[in-house]
Amino acid sequence: ESLSQNKAQTLGGHLLVECLIEQGVTHVFGVPGESYLAVLDGFHQHQGKIEFITNRQEGGAAFMAEAVGKLTRRPGVCMVTRGPGATNASIGLHNAFQDGTPMVLFVGDVGSDFRDREAFQEVDYNSFFGPNAKGLAKHVERIDDVNRLPEYVSRAFAMAMNGRPGPVVVVLPEDMLTHATTAGPLPRVEPVKYGPNADQLSHVLRMLSDAKRPLMIVGGSGWCPESAKLLEQFAFDWHMPVANAFRFQDVFDNHHELYAGDVGIGINPAFAQSIKDADLILALGPRLGEMTTGGYTLLKAPEPLQKLIHAHLNPEELHRVYRADLALASDMKSLMQGLCSLKSPAKCAWQGWTSKLHQDYVQCRIPSPSSDDVDIARLVEIVSQYAPSDTVFTNGAGNFSGWLHRFHPYHGLSRGHKTQLAPTSGAMGYGVPAGIAAAVTQRRTVVTFAGDGDFLMTGQELATATQHGAKTIVILLNNGMYGTIRMHQER
Repeated sequence: ESLSQNKAQTLGGHLLVECLIEQGVTHVFGVPGESYLAVLDGFHQHQGKIEFITNRQEGGAAFMAEAVGKLTRRPGVCMVTRGPGATNASIGLHNAFQDGTPMVLFVGDVGSDFRDREAFQEVDYNSFFGPNAKGLAKHVERIDDVNRLPEYVSRAFAMAMNGRPGPVVVVLPEDMLTHATTAGPLPRVEPVKYGPNADQLSHVLRMLSDAKRPLMIVGGSGWCPESAKLLEQFAFDWHMPVANAFRFQDVFDNHHELYAGDVGIGINPAFAQSIKDADLILALGPRLGEMTTGGYTLLKAPEPLQKLIHAHLNPEELHRVYRADLALASDMKSLMQGLCSLKSPAKCAWQGWTSKLHQDYVQCRIPSPSSDDVDIARLVEIVSQYAPSDTVFTNGAGNFSGWLHRFHPYHGLSRGHKTQLAPTSGAMGYGVPAGIAAAVTQRRTVVTFAGDGDFLMTGQELATATQHGAKTIVILLNNGMYGTIRMHQER
């Protein structure tokens, strides 16, 4: 009756969908649940503007939302029901947290009148996902007042994108979603821009002038095609060797004559030694975590032997593990605009050093003769030869991924597309759903490399792919074991 008397009113579940559309969301991934039926009805009302992708398990849904966050640099959205739905989705949250990917997880919850009674499937989400969990989510919010729903959604998107990007959890009491309101969506949120000042850029110039063997290590989630183009320009002006951090191999084009290789698992031993021999490291974007630093050995913690310039989106990440000689809190585009303003010398003293690092990378990509039944290195070479340049390559976790990372040269983000989706968190099961998300939202060629154990974590999402018309190519490397664990046991 009240709705018929006031046409301006809408249900909370419908308003939530309108808020997502205002934020530019086109796809939401999840498993339907009775705790958010009003939201599902809202998706139906707005079909054509936004699509709900029905997954087979919440872990796959969360991986897909995380992949969209990587591809678009705006929060991927996952929607799950209370209790088991939320806990199943936690693997995707952890991946988004460690990878620095913007993501928002909406959890349908028990009604407010049942709360704190251990109702059916009730969970304390602030305890499970909140600050005390350390590593699952940046923040947890609960919307009790339907009139404030747009405020909470806007804040969730802002928090997911600003600083070090990551996942935010928003809890939706079932009864709140069925309450009526006259509130409307708030405008689209954009990430805050900030960059280095003149004194800091002068400090960079002095450190470059003193260097003999500099090396850039680039990565993290803050890169876009524009900033990647500026990165190439800066590297070209200074004839600087560039390496990509662990599973951020598409930040700098692997075909470039200044490319030195990736810094991750199974690193080329010659390149590892070169990193130790460098006298200046410019770490632009990455956290410098365990995998990118070879277990904190390529750069000694807490004080590296090399001079260190560390730039990151979040000032709280600076000096957290490594004491930097110069710490820069900046978004990557503003950072690269500042660095490109520095006047480079007519000839750099390290040109021979740069050429050596690139040649070491080229040599490392030449596979050794194989007597195995399947020559995986050759397999990767053939796939790379025939795949279009904008192909998205995805993988989960396992020793099989080492062949892809070593032998496939990723096309750089500067060409306009992200071409690698891989979990720096080391989560098994990521590759298949990530590839499906890319195919659903971008309609590009997708190639997924998966191990048999990795595939069986989320292989049921091929049903999601079939339902939504996502065509991916899955190359399944079947050794009949959890190969990484077997390797460690034999060692």
